[in-house]
Amino acid sequence: MTTSTSRNPGLDTLRACAIALVFTYHYEVFVSHAATFGWLSDIGWTGVDLFFVLSGYLIANQLFAGIARGQVASLPPFYARRAFRTLPVFWLVLAAFALFPAAMGGRPPPPWWRFLTFTQNIGLQPGTAFSHAWSLCVEEQFYLVLPAVLALGPWLASVRQPGRVTFRRAHGWALMGTLVAVGIGARWLLWRKYGTPTDGHGDGYMSWVYFDTLCRFDEFIPGVAVAMLKNFHRPTWDRLMARGGLLTAIGAAAVATMLASAELFYDNDRGWGFFMTAFGYSLIALAFAVLVAAALSPTARVLRWRIPGVDKLALWSYSTYLSHKPLAYFIAQQLKPLGVSDGARLAIIAVACIAMGGLLYKLVEAPFMALRDRLVASNFGGDVRPAPLSTAAVSP
Repeated sequence: MTTSTSRNPGLDTLRACAIALVFTYHYEVFVSHAATFGWLSDIGWTGVDLFFVLSGYLIANQLFAGIARGQVASLPPFYARRAFRTLPVFWLVLAAFALFPAAMGGRPPPPWWRFLTFTQNIGLQPGTAFSHAWSLCVEEQFYLVLPAVLALGPWLASVRQPGRVTFRRAHGWALMGTLVAVGIGARWLLWRKYGTPTDGHGDGYMSWVYFDTLCRFDEFIPGVAVAMLKNFHRPTWDRLMARGGLLTAIGAAAVATMLASAELFYDNDRGWGFFMTAFGYSLIALAFAVLVAAALSPTARVLRWRIPGVDKLALWSYSTYLSHKPLAYFIAQQLKPLGVSDGARLAIIAVACIAMGGLLYKLVEAPFMALRDRLVASNFGGDVRPAPLSTAAVSP
């Protein structure tokens, strides 16, 4: 289990920002019905995009690091480790929705098998129970596909070159570029059908663009690209890491520009904007990826600050994400007849959501991760001892 002293403070800061952004958005939509946090309330949905980029980097970096050492990704241990990491808390919150539907919001759920198979996001109707699990579905589908692609590539290479594992960087970059193009193309085509709603409320946009895997999976790619640079382009990576301050400035400017442009996604008179629908999600992810790269640089002084409490908020972010929306709704309903002020309500709900995330982490996540590390020590099968990079043929 990772300790707070070994965690990267920059990545912790970004993860804490991601959950904070999501909270500001959901608080507006499901509790206050007003822009409680001002502009941040309106663009808080981009916290999910930041989570996607972080997941793309973290998962790809684990796998690429092993490949760079000459190891071959093994699907059973990888999937087992991800199951220990993500399923226990998810199943617990899902059970709460099934057992206490009124307390959890009282909204009708999609068929339960859609949650269990992580297909709930496909064609998801807004306003259903546990709807925010859509992003977990997209992440689980990413976890399913990426290691399979990496495991298949060396196997195909070994058919041509028995006994030699080959990872071709050019093929990796070409595949990533193709996947981003597919995501942009899918949103382009779907915008033609759902971008100019007749009723002013989306007319399928949320179901088939915002929630859909085909339209959002390319947001993992910039994070994967950061991991690719780190593990297979060391001279370039080292030069970037020596310019952490510049990377931070560029990333901050890019993120600020994209967040300021987020309001262009929707116009009350024209519907969903074409450029932001087709390209905006990819550009937001790219901007966040620059900050992720900056967070990894030892020379990025701002992102390397250890802000008190941020490491805990980052550590608890997964449990907090899953539980915060129904908990906020439940507490708001209990406080309504008491005439509690808006500020007090916000403080109570924020503290309760963070505390619940910490409790679930302590009682559920941490024990299962410890069990995972005892039972499945690595994502790679066989001998997991580090091997020199030269043992793998990493081709340009």
